[in-house]
Amino acid sequence: MNQLIDALSTQGYYIWDDFLSAEEVAQLRDCIPENWKKARIGRNDETQREESIRSDKIQWLKPDMGQPVELFLEKMEQIRLEANRHFYLGLFEYEAHFAKYERGDFYQKHLDCFQGNENRRLTTVFYMNEEWSAQDAGELVVYDLDDNHIATIPPKGGRLFVFLSERFPHEVLPTNAERFSIAGWFRINGVKDNQLDIAR
Repeated sequence: MNQLIDALSTQGYYIWDDFLSAEEVAQLRDCIPENWKKARIGRNDETQREESIRSDKIQWLKPDMGQPVELFLEKMEQIRLEANRHFYLGLFEYEAHFAKYERGDFYQKHLDCFQGNENRRLTTVFYMNEEWSAQDAGELVVYDLDDNHIATIPPKGGRLFVFLSERFPHEVLPTNAERFSIAGWFRINGVKDNQLDIAR
């Protein structure tokens, strides 16, 4: 955890290999429901399907999906508490979904903050892929706000990538193999149109 905090304070992101063991990753994958939904862009009433921008499918995480999901969410809660303690971010809640990329799927470059509603402050991406190889592609490519390349991250099982949501545009390159991950966001309490904006 100390390495995560140090990296966030100096460079704004951290790659945490072996965040979960291979056995824990397999148990987490076994919790994924079958009824995938096409991913959308935006939030609440502003969501839209745009397959030219992203083509993955998602399932929102819920604690009742099984103990492995509960344990994952508990680890995320530890990160939330530590980030608030060190950076005073006011992170209020965590929302996350399973993501499945089938062969050829991708997600074009984007920021995780919605325009006019920048409640997402810290992003997590956790990978659940077994024996991923360079030929499988599907890497996450990260940029700074000036469009300079920062990192290319293979979706290796057990790897967690954490970064400040407002600072790093990123994209998922087309994948050559089925690819599984959990995308999550720590959010602050926000108000839009006089309504409290609370996650699922």
